[in-house]
This record gives sequence, structure tokens and C-alpha cells, in this order.
Amino acid sequence: MARRDAASDRRLAAQDRGAGSDDRTQAELDRETALANRGAAASDRSQVELDRDAALTDREASAQEEDYLSVDALTGALLRSAGFMAMQREMTSATRTNKPLILAFIDVDHLKEINDANGHAAGDQMLLQVAETLRANLRPRDLLIRYGGDEFICAISGLEMADAAKWSGRVNAALATTSERGSVTVGFAELQTHDSLEDLVARADAALYRERQGRRPRA
Repeated sequence: MARRDAASDRRLAAQDRGAGSDDRTQAELDRETALANRGAAASDRSQVELDRDAALTDREASAQEEDYLSVDALTGALLRSAGFMAMQREMTSATRTNKPLILAFIDVDHLKEINDANGHAAGDQMLLQVAETLRANLRPRDLLIRYGGDEFICAISGLEMADAAKWSGRVNAALATTSERGSVTVGFAELQTHDSLEDLVARADAALYRERQGRRPRA
């Protein structure tokens, strides 16, 4: 009887040891699973970081492309479409704050003659010199726009019409000292209440025409 009890105890002990071994094995498996889950979570976080970095890079590339498409490659001035959107914002701001805003319509003098006599490279150099001189006489917030061909537009906030001629005088005085010795003709229009962008540009263009006509020698 005692031997049977001892044998039974040994079998129970063996079963307990087996169960303990199974428990240890399951604990190892649980630890390995937890470790794998932590690894997967870390991998997911890394992927999220990579996705954010990729999205930021894409946005920066898109912004750079937009800037490239908005700027005249030769002169660095805004192209007409981008410039007019910026000018519309300036008009809205000037109207809201009741501050003066002058639009200067600028024509480069004798550009066709320069192109015909010295080639388009010389004409491009003149355009670049004019753009740099205009920019030097503008504040950072003022707009310089390549309207097309030999024409530029500047939107100058805070400038009174009474001082507009002095501004163009400074520009021409500066151009006279450059290697190209260029000059420009300028027509001005001041923003009025209820002006549209087209109204303002048209008045400045008409003023430019009158200015050019007035500078022609009479027969």
C-alpha cells in the first residue's frame, strides 16, 4: 500500500513538474510575444516618422515649385498672375486700413533699340538692371511685378501721389549711374474707394501713356 502511495505521489510530482514546465514555456512565449509587439509598435512609430518627414519634404518641394513658377527667371520680379493676386491682397489691406496705395506702371525706355543695336543679351541686361534699381527703391513689402516685355508694375503702400514723381526721379537718377545708363517712364495711379484691380491698372497705364506723350519732342 505504501509503495502504491509513493508511486502515486511520484506521478503527481511529475505531473506538477510538467505543468510547471508548461507554465514556464508559456511565460517565455508571452515574453517573446510582448517583445515582438513592442518591436512592431516601434516599427509603426518609425514608419509614422518617415511618413511625416516625407509629407514635409513634399510640401517643401511643392512650395519651391510654386515659388519658381511665380517668379520671372530673368529679373526675379513676380510674374503677372502671381503678382496680381498679391496686389489684390494689398488693395484689400489698404482699403481696410485707409492707407494710401500707389500703383506705378513702368516702361523701360528704348529697349527695342537696344535689342536691335546690341542683341537681346544687352536688352536682358538692361531689364535686369532696371529690376534691381526698382527693387533697391522699394521696401520689402512693396510689390515688383514683371507685367510683360519692357513693362513692370510696382505697388507701393504708404506713398502719397504728391511724392510719386520724386520716387520715379530717384529711380531714374540711380539708373543714370549704372553701367547700362538706362531710364524708365512711369505712370502713377492712386487707389480709390471701390477701385477694382483692372481700374487701377488702367489708370496707371493711361498716366504712363500721357507721360510718354509729354516727353516726345514737338514738331
